[in-house]
Amino acid sequence: MPKFLIEIPHSEDIYECARAIKVFLESGSHFLVNAEWGCEDGVHNCWLMLEADNHDQARGVVPPAYRADATVVRLNRFEWQQVDNIMKAHHKEA
Repeated sequence: MPKFLIEIPHSEDIYECARAIKVFLESGSHFLVNAEWGCEDGVHNCWLMLEADNHDQARGVVPPAYRADATVVRLNRFEWQQVDNIMKAHHKEA
């Protein structure tokens, strides 16, 4: 199943920041309760990693108030052979 990274920004206003965290914690969703937050380092985003069938399903995990601003990225890994094939197919003369 595909894996997704979801980045969700929120206001840096301290009250709004705390409210966003509260919404996630109160959801009861395993994904939201275990979100990672950057607030204490001045980066007002949270991140989730989850497996889902597609981008829409992954975005559906995000609370409605934050869904529109969420960035959903399908993650992948590369093996050496894949990279070699890409480089050979797109070889540029020096």
